[in-house]
Amino acid sequence: MSSVENRLVISGVVDSKPQTRNTPAGIPISRFVLRHRSEQSEAGMRRQIQCTIGVVAAGAGLQEAIKQLHQGSEVSVAGFIGRANSRTGEYRLVLHATAIKLKPQPHSAP
Repeated sequence: MSSVENRLVISGVVDSKPQTRNTPAGIPISRFVLRHRSEQSEAGMRRQIQCTIGVVAAGAGLQEAIKQLHQGSEVSVAGFIGRANSRTGEYRLVLHATAIKLKPQPHSAP
Protein backbone atom coordinates (compact mmCIF):
# COMPACT_ATOMS: atom_id res chain seq x y z
CA MET A 1 0.00 0.00 0.00
CA SER A 2 1.38 3.40 -0.92
CA SER A 3 1.82 6.13 1.67
CA VAL A 4 -1.48 7.94 2.19
CA GLU A 5 -1.81 11.12 4.23
CA ASN A 6 -3.99 11.09 7.33
CA ARG A 7 -3.11 14.02 9.56
CA LEU A 8 -5.24 16.54 11.41
CA VAL A 9 -4.34 19.49 13.62
CA ILE A 10 -7.29 21.21 15.27
CA SER A 11 -7.69 23.58 18.17
CA GLY A 12 -10.62 24.05 20.46
CA VAL A 13 -11.96 23.73 23.97
CA VAL A 14 -12.12 20.56 26.05
CA ASP A 15 -15.85 19.85 26.48
CA SER A 16 -15.50 17.69 29.61
CA LYS A 17 -12.72 16.34 31.82
CA PRO A 18 -10.84 13.49 30.08
CA GLN A 19 -11.66 9.96 31.21
CA THR A 20 -8.68 7.59 31.49
CA ARG A 21 -8.53 3.81 31.76
CA ASN A 22 -5.79 1.22 31.30
CA THR A 23 -5.85 -1.58 28.76
CA PRO A 24 -5.22 -5.14 29.99
CA ALA A 25 -1.61 -4.56 28.86
CA GLY A 26 -1.37 -1.52 31.16
CA ILE A 27 -1.46 1.14 28.42
CA PRO A 28 -3.32 4.28 29.52
CA ILE A 29 -6.04 5.46 27.14
CA SER A 30 -7.76 8.79 27.68
CA ARG A 31 -10.84 10.10 25.88
CA PHE A 32 -12.38 13.54 25.71
CA VAL A 33 -14.48 15.67 23.37
CA LEU A 34 -13.00 18.73 21.68
CA ARG A 35 -15.33 21.59 20.70
CA HIS A 36 -14.04 23.68 17.77
CA ARG A 37 -15.22 27.09 16.51
CA SER A 38 -13.61 29.13 13.78
CA GLU A 39 -14.21 31.22 10.70
CA GLN A 40 -13.00 29.70 7.43
CA SER A 41 -13.04 30.72 3.78
CA GLU A 42 -14.79 28.47 1.28
CA ALA A 43 -15.52 29.34 -2.36
CA GLY A 44 -14.66 32.97 -1.64
CA MET A 45 -17.15 33.22 1.23
CA ARG A 46 -16.53 33.36 4.99
CA ARG A 47 -18.17 30.56 7.00
CA GLN A 48 -18.66 30.12 10.71
CA ILE A 49 -17.51 26.60 11.57
CA GLN A 50 -18.59 24.68 14.67
CA CYS A 51 -17.97 21.00 15.33
CA THR A 52 -17.11 18.51 18.02
CA ILE A 53 -14.79 15.55 17.69
CA GLY A 54 -13.87 12.76 20.03
CA VAL A 55 -10.18 12.54 20.92
CA VAL A 56 -8.38 9.35 21.96
CA ALA A 57 -4.93 9.70 23.55
CA ALA A 58 -3.12 6.38 24.04
CA GLY A 59 0.19 5.77 25.75
CA ALA A 60 2.16 7.15 28.66
CA GLY A 61 3.73 9.90 26.54
CA LEU A 62 0.49 11.92 26.36
CA GLN A 63 -0.62 11.42 29.96
CA GLU A 64 1.28 14.43 31.35
CA ALA A 65 -0.66 16.71 28.99
CA ILE A 66 -3.93 14.87 29.75
CA LYS A 67 -3.46 15.43 33.51
CA GLN A 68 -3.44 19.21 32.90
CA LEU A 69 -6.74 19.24 30.98
CA HIS A 70 -10.08 20.17 32.47
CA GLN A 71 -13.41 21.33 31.08
CA GLY A 72 -12.79 24.62 29.28
CA SER A 73 -9.07 24.09 28.62
CA GLU A 74 -7.96 25.50 25.28
CA VAL A 75 -5.82 23.01 23.38
CA SER A 76 -4.35 22.17 20.02
CA VAL A 77 -4.43 18.47 19.15
CA ALA A 78 -2.45 16.81 16.34
CA GLY A 79 -3.00 13.26 15.21
CA PHE A 80 -4.78 11.05 12.71
CA ILE A 81 -8.40 10.17 12.03
CA GLY A 82 -9.62 6.63 12.61
CA ARG A 83 -12.74 4.70 13.53
CA ALA A 84 -13.94 5.00 17.09
CA ASN A 85 -13.77 1.21 17.50
CA SER A 86 -13.20 -1.88 15.42
CA ARG A 87 -16.80 -3.12 15.31
CA THR A 88 -17.97 -4.06 11.85
CA GLY A 89 -20.22 -1.36 10.41
CA GLU A 90 -19.06 1.29 12.92
CA TYR A 91 -17.95 4.36 11.01
CA ARG A 92 -17.93 7.07 13.68
CA LEU A 93 -14.58 8.87 13.47
CA VAL A 94 -12.31 10.08 16.25
CA LEU A 95 -9.00 11.93 16.36
CA HIS A 96 -6.21 9.65 17.63
CA ALA A 97 -3.87 12.16 19.28
CA THR A 98 -0.13 12.08 18.74
CA ALA A 99 0.46 15.51 20.37
CA ILE A 100 -1.59 17.69 22.73
CA LYS A 101 -0.57 21.27 23.41
CA LEU A 102 -2.30 23.24 26.16
CA LYS A 103 -2.70 26.88 25.20
CA PRO A 104 -1.61 29.36 27.88
CA GLN A 105 -4.47 31.02 29.71
CA PRO A 106 -4.33 34.80 30.02
CA HIS A 107 -3.70 35.96 33.59
CA SER A 108 -6.44 38.12 35.02
CA ALA A 109 -5.45 41.44 36.54
CA PRO A 110 -5.81 41.71 40.35
